Amino acid sequence: MLRRLALATALAFATVVGAPAFAQDAAAAAAPAAVQQAPVQIVQSIADQLATAIEGHRDELKRDKEKLIAIIDDVFLPHFDIDYASILVLGRHAREATPAQRDRFAKAFYNSITHRYAEGLLNYTRGKVKVLPFNGDLNDKRTVVRTQVVLDDGKLVSIDYAFRKSRSGDWKAYDVIIEGISYVTNYRNQVDAEIRKVGIEQLITNLETQGEKALETMDKDGKDSQ
Repeated sequence: MLRRLALATALAFATVVGAPAFAQDAAAAAAPAAVQQAPVQIVQSIADQLATAIEGHRDELKRDKEKLIAIIDDVFLPHFDIDYASILVLGRHAREATPAQRDRFAKAFYNSITHRYAEGLLNYTRGKVKVLPFNGDLNDKRTVVRTQVVLDDGKLVSIDYAFRKSRSGDWKAYDVIIEGISYVTNYRNQVDAEIRKVGIEQLITNLETQGEKALETMDKDGKDSQ
């Protein structure tokens, strides 16, 4: 299950930094069209861009994690609403936080997740993600795109991407549901427990200074309390 979560999370969330040279051209060409794309087209585009950026560069990316993270940033970030997702993760604590704290939390939390799951992308190859046909009407507040990730052993992992239409009119993903488990809900519970224990300012500081280690601590504390 951990391996599935790592790959699925890496495919969906990870970000920060600028794009490496071999990924910039394809992303720049795709950027203008992204505004016109429907959610299902965005997911398919991400899967295709990711394969193009990684194929032929695995050895290089294995040695240089920052370049790997840069690819994630280049491919995912234009299509993901970090600020909205972070507010959902903070839950009721978002109202208690200052605008500066919310901004810091969004950047630090997303950066931590990126570093934690980036290496899962090295296992990604074209065709790993099957985007399922979209049925129904688009809902501006919540439209779900369903996909399946094919593991090396042939097993399928169901992954749903929740999208909303932004104020600028383009579609942005804000949640990923892996085999029925919502990324937002899962981390909201952990963040809530951590804030109750150390306070929101200390949590943000821990994420900024410890990164993925802070997430590991949150995970461990969450499991111990169950």
